[in-house]
Amino acid sequence: MTYDHTTTATSTPTAVTPTTAETRTADTSTAATPAISVAKLVKRYGDMVALDHFDLDIRQGEIFGLLGPNGSGKTTAINCILALLSYDAGAIRVFGEPMTPTSYALKRHIGLVPQNVAVFNELTVEENIDYFCSLYVARKADRAPLVEEAIDFTGLGEFRRFRPGKLSGGLLRRLNIACGVAHKPDLIFFDEPTVAVDPQSRNAILEGIERLNAAGATIVYTSHYMEEVEQICDRILIMDHGRHLALGTADELKSMIDTGERITVETLDLGDETLAHVRALGFVVEADWNGRELDVRCRRGDHNLVDLLGVLRSADVNVGHLTSRPPTLNDVFLELTGKALRD
Repeated sequence: MTYDHTTTATSTPTAVTPTTAETRTADTSTAATPAISVAKLVKRYGDMVALDHFDLDIRQGEIFGLLGPNGSGKTTAINCILALLSYDAGAIRVFGEPMTPTSYALKRHIGLVPQNVAVFNELTVEENIDYFCSLYVARKADRAPLVEEAIDFTGLGEFRRFRPGKLSGGLLRRLNIACGVAHKPDLIFFDEPTVAVDPQSRNAILEGIERLNAAGATIVYTSHYMEEVEQICDRILIMDHGRHLALGTADELKSMIDTGERITVETLDLGDETLAHVRALGFVVEADWNGRELDVRCRRGDHNLVDLLGVLRSADVNVGHLTSRPPTLNDVFLELTGKALRD
């Protein structure tokens, strides 16, 4: 089924309707009005600066990844965008209009799928979806088809009479999504929607998000699972300490850092002297040998693998299986935000 946004009970802003990642990129690059525009946003809690002149622009029709460590300001930024928090300075516009606590017409076009499942345990699956849809669509006759579409979209048909306490973790997440999207919003925030679910449920949720986007919704996606962000997001912003650090596609972000490939060599006879020679190579950031595998983290370079194998051959080291993988989004994240543990 196609979750089509054209039958929404309320009028909607103009939205791009992409069908693939390639057409999304082409279409959204020419969108005249950003879905979200945040300029020089400042939010303080006493002496602590949670957002420090934070800027953000999200194009209509894209899946936008918003990343940052715990305490980086992601949740504060989202709450300010949704007008759930006041702020000290700056400006926020959604679909070109100023966003304020009383922008009710604008808020009807926004959906939120929070990290913590937010449903009523006393209501059934169908009743929960109907209740959350009723916050945006008043008439029962208008809601009924929307509720049915949301149930179908999330695959909850056989569970419609179940109460949340009878659902698995994956089904609860799908119910959470259905409640957030039943009114067919044009802009949807997904805050870590795949936390603590099995791989099958995670795959179903990600495919559902991509279908919502293909039907015309702009998606803002936060997660600590970097592979998910790299898989579905058109552009990604990394923030920390309330500031904008880097913005681009996954490949563009990888090109911004000094980290190169990671080389793993299977070998059983690597001596201390040879390991020291490996570590002395100019492109080597870190090299460790556990008695079975040599793991080498490299800086960017054109001949890293050739030079490493040259050192091993000159020492008559027997080499078994060898792999070389390019830098990941996780490498970018750690290089930009550091490896220190966050609360």
